[in-house]
Amino acid sequence: MRRWRRVTVTTLLLLAAASDGWAQQQPAGHTVPSDGHPLRVWEKQGDEPRRAILLVHGRTWSSLPDFDLRTDSENLSFMDALAARDFDVYAVDLRGYGGTPRDSTGWNTPVKAARDVTRVLEWVRERNQETPVFLFGWSLGSMVAHLVTQQHPELIDGVILYGYPVDPERRGSIESKSDTPLRRENTADDARSDFITPGAISREAMDAYVDAALAADPVKVDWKDVSEFGRLSPSGVTVPLLLVHGESDPLVSWKVHSKLFTDITSVDRWWVVIAGGDHAVILEHARGKLVKAVADFVNMVEAR
Repeated sequence: MRRWRRVTVTTLLLLAAASDGWAQQQPAGHTVPSDGHPLRVWEKQGDEPRRAILLVHGRTWSSLPDFDLRTDSENLSFMDALAARDFDVYAVDLRGYGGTPRDSTGWNTPVKAARDVTRVLEWVRERNQETPVFLFGWSLGSMVAHLVTQQHPELIDGVILYGYPVDPERRGSIESKSDTPLRRENTADDARSDFITPGAISREAMDAYVDAALAADPVKVDWKDVSEFGRLSPSGVTVPLLLVHGESDPLVSWKVHSKLFTDITSVDRWWVVIAGGDHAVILEHARGKLVKAVADFVNMVEAR
């Protein structure tokens, strides 16, 4: 039970804002080694965290633009929203993204990314030994999260796959065709490309995202050996699962998702479609529905 104390009007306003995911705090940065390579992990804690979650970003942009965006008038931080719901929230920058440097090869691969996320999950488990731990992946990150879930179900109490692009024909588009990393510059158009539905996000928020994304990730990360995603198997998912996407997400095939959802081994599985959202629901006006879906799913798992 929370202990009440005398508060000022300003504090009351801040507490009210926090209940809607408006808690304002800077993320703590940690360095977690994986096979000797330093991974940057960001953390935000709720006042009384009783569960932990690790967030895995998508193909082009790192954790802070995706999961901790704020403007002068809006808080779009997914990390803040989850921290306000009693999560200890972690977000990892995969190799070459944000605060994590590339390794000596210059490449990232699905197996390498899954190994890194597994190491961070082990670290999160060490810090949260008495609380449930969940894994959340967005877009390409959801495919990495799926690999980790198959390989190490003992590390998590549930997994959330958001904007999961499982269409095999789309996987090849993320792989470089060059024998050496291209290190192509990211552009403002790249940063705007996920915002598809008109009016789904404010102009101020979109501009802030473009600025934050280009500052964090000026160079596109190079991926190879994408065929390793061929190891993904719905029958390998034995932990509780939430499959969630926006109704207008162009990377999501409802037919493929239907088969995926049917073939998943876990009995505890939800499929949620966010009305009015597309691939970037996490940053759009409909994001509250996504936060609620994640919180409701976690509450269900904890109540088992």
